Amino acid sequence: MNLVKEKIKQAQQILKELKIDCWLVFLRESSMMADPVLPLVVGHEVTWQSFFIYTQKAKALALVGNFDRDNFVRSGCFDEVHSYTANPKEEFLSLLNRIDPKQIAVDYSTNDVASDGLTHGMYLLLSDYLKETKYFDRMVSAEKLISKLRSRKIPEEIKLLQKAAAIACEVWDEVAPKIKTGLTEKEVGQLIDSAIASRGCTVSFDTLVNAGDKTEAGHGLPTDAKIGAGDLLHVDFGVRYQNYCSDIQRLLYLKRPKEAKPPNELIDAFNMVNEIISEAAKMCQPGVKGYEVDTKAREILRENGYPEYQHALGHQLGRGVHDGGAVLGPKWERYGNTPEIPLEEGNVFTLELEIFLPGIGCVGLEEDVLIIEQKTCFLSKRQLELAVK
Repeated sequence: MNLVKEKIKQAQQILKELKIDCWLVFLRESSMMADPVLPLVVGHEVTWQSFFIYTQKAKALALVGNFDRDNFVRSGCFDEVHSYTANPKEEFLSLLNRIDPKQIAVDYSTNDVASDGLTHGMYLLLSDYLKETKYFDRMVSAEKLISKLRSRKIPEEIKLLQKAAAIACEVWDEVAPKIKTGLTEKEVGQLIDSAIASRGCTVSFDTLVNAGDKTEAGHGLPTDAKIGAGDLLHVDFGVRYQNYCSDIQRLLYLKRPKEAKPPNELIDAFNMVNEIISEAAKMCQPGVKGYEVDTKAREILRENGYPEYQHALGHQLGRGVHDGGAVLGPKWERYGNTPEIPLEEGNVFTLELEIFLPGIGCVGLEEDVLIIEQKTCFLSKRQLELAVK
């Protein structure tokens, strides 16, 4: 299957749904500054100014620099591929005049980084091309279009995401028996990264490791801190498989000498986190808004005497580990309007939260889920019991 061609078809369907005449993706030197939509609906790097126009009427048009033309002809994704040598303006305006769009969606957004691929310089350049035409005032944000395009995973994308999640779980099953006291965070991270590489994959983000409460969980990289008896090892990692990402968190408790079982407060916190993930998964249904799922999770924490986590409960997965679109998060300014976007069939989310226990560590778990056929399916094999060594 040609994924780019299928996503172009999906984009054209969404244009009809949103009643937008066309979508313009305007690129240059993509190896240095790539629009996040490039791998979805373009498929090849570009060098010079390049225009990709997708219309409601199932047309996909490309205007690229002369030496880039053959790549796009061979791709078979575009109905027409035009090229230029010195100046693209005349040919670009000629294509627009043929379509005569009432609205032109372009890639800018204040809410969603995945929809904000048009740089300010490129926006100024595009505005200059259009300033003496009737199209100048017809530019609108492509945010809603891109959000839906990235979020509505087609069957082939779902298969790749399932595989990425399965590999991540395999990696944890391989690495967990090798973990022991005395290893540093860096050494554990290297074990995980090596296991990922041995499967022909790459990490979907920098692997994170916390040796008990010696370092703070979050986005800090592994340190030389050593795992000791009584520490809860917390790892956060993901696998990129054929350009699609997984993202999971796992836990392993290392008992103190003569300790029969983990502390009760750790067991209680672990069960609480798992319960919230289960309840959140039940709520992830088409039409529900992300903030509603996040609010419920926080209510359960508060009712049980735990403090709230300081981030969103979940983000979307796809070609990016943070794939844009709806967020399962609170109505904080840093998330823009994304917590208010209704969830849809085909969305793939993480569900993640943590409880911090002084002297023990971060009780954090993360699972990957898919909304399909009016229910939520776990893509990752859940950690339902605390691993203990």
